[in-house]
Amino acid sequence: MKQIEVGPMANFVYFVGDSVTKEVLLVDPAWQIDTLMKIAAKEELKISGALITHAHFDHCNGVEELLNHKNIPIYVQEEEVNFVRSLGKAASIFGDFPEEHLKRVHPGDKITVGSVEVTLIHTPGHTPGSQCFLIKNNLVSGDTLFIRGCGRSDLPGGNPETLYNSLTQKLAKLPESTILFPGHNYSGSASSTLQEEKEKNPYLLCSSLDVFLSLVR
Repeated sequence: MKQIEVGPMANFVYFVGDSVTKEVLLVDPAWQIDTLMKIAAKEELKISGALITHAHFDHCNGVEELLNHKNIPIYVQEEEVNFVRSLGKAASIFGDFPEEHLKRVHPGDKITVGSVEVTLIHTPGHTPGSQCFLIKNNLVSGDTLFIRGCGRSDLPGGNPETLYNSLTQKLAKLPESTILFPGHNYSGSASSTLQEEKEKNPYLLCSSLDVFLSLVR
């Protein structure tokens, strides 16, 4: 697991994979692909694919440039693909993905990189096809769950009720020792644990959906 902050919106991108074979997946390629390629070359990492937490432009604006360097699959949740393409030209805040490289994935799918298994967790709410990635005891959460915060639900495709369900019925039920790696550096911290977030994150401390809605609306 290697975390790198890039771009003007404090995005975190990640290399995740096998430390022995150096085979990795790149999570949310955006902003500074040249920098990421230099890091990969310096550390002799073999990029075999890209994982997309969700299709907002700030998380995938480097896909085209990445594909100029690597002929690899781009893993996107199927509901995200369908939603973005249903918007057509109205999808200004969303990116798109070349069909020949697009690999549509589904809830619970597992991707193996070297000897490491990545489990895909569908967490709609921020967008219809938002997904998180569980790698052993590490959770890459995109814009679903932040350190002491959570993603917005007022953008196209967002749904606060669905987001509440994703947070409480999916992520909060993972082991409390799970290490959280978010999609942005909004707190000044690079990581947290689910235990810390359950104790300190106001959105996970909500006693009901109504309380949650009062915070996000």
